[in-house]
This record gives sequence, structure tokens and C-alpha cells, in this order.
Amino acid sequence: MIRLLLGGDKSGKSAHAMELFLAAPPPRRMAAMGRALDFEFRAQIEAHRWGRPPEIPVTEPGIELPRFLAGERPQGGSILVDSLDFWIFACAGEGVADDKVRELLDVLAAYAAPEAPEAVLVSVEAGLGPLAADAASRTFLRRLAALNQSVAALAADVRLVVAGLPVRLKGA
Repeated sequence: MIRLLLGGDKSGKSAHAMELFLAAPPPRRMAAMGRALDFEFRAQIEAHRWGRPPEIPVTEPGIELPRFLAGERPQGGSILVDSLDFWIFACAGEGVADDKVRELLDVLAAYAAPEAPEAVLVSVEAGLGPLAADAASRTFLRRLAALNQSVAALAADVRLVVAGLPVRLKGA
């Protein structure tokens, strides 16, 4: 089963995703996608590390997220991916975004099955910000929006987190 948590920057989406993840079946493991490129973001990543139980294994698969998820699926349990926006940014930087998105969606289709492990996916909702002023930013936002829509179509549970409050968009 796929759960997708969307929200703006600092909306509380990661905290809500962690709550759902910790209530999901074990074994639990996490894919962290953010890369600390400045001091402020490094501090944010460190705060996330302190906010999760130390016994949960964390992998940083980078652009190889689809391969990681495919390899973890046979283990069952639950996986938390935080976050798809950082992943697609890394893929675009490597010039492989379209191929990797197709690969990810193929892998996630297997997670959509009822007997599949639970995948909790976090992503920034691309439509919440102002229109990007430059072509590169618009291209990134369009890729992210398309990815979010495709993952939402596969997901059994989709929530938008605003001011720390989850609003259910899809699912019972």
C-alpha cells in the first residue's frame, strides 16, 4: 500500500509521515533523499535524525531510489521515503529524470498491491508556491507536479498537510 503525504515547506508533512510510518508494520526502514548543501539544511537534516528512533535503518539511495525500493519489497514491512522532491531534483541534475521517473512508477505499481509492504512517501506539493520566474525552475516544478500526480494515482491514501494538520484527499 502506498501513502502519499504532500505539503508545503515546513508544513509538518514529515512529522505526520513519521507518525504513520511508526504505526505501520515492521520491519521498518527509511530512504532519506535530502543532501546537505548548506548549513541551514544540514541543521534541518540533523533535527530529522534526532526525531526518529535510532533503531530504524536509514539509507541514502540518491537517484537509485527505484532500485532500492525494488530490492526492499521482498522484505515486507514498511518503508518511508522522505522526500520525492529531493529525489527528482537529484535526477534532473544528473539528466536522467524522465527515465528514473518511469522506473520509479513501475516499482511503485508493485507497492500499490494490497499484500505489498507499506510505502509512506513524502513530497512537496508543487502547486502551493508562486510561479517560478526562470525556465529551469518551471521545468523542475512541472516534473515534480507530474510525479506527485502519478504517485497519487497509485496511492491508496493521499493527504495534504497544512499547518501541521493532515487533510485526507484520497482513501478511507
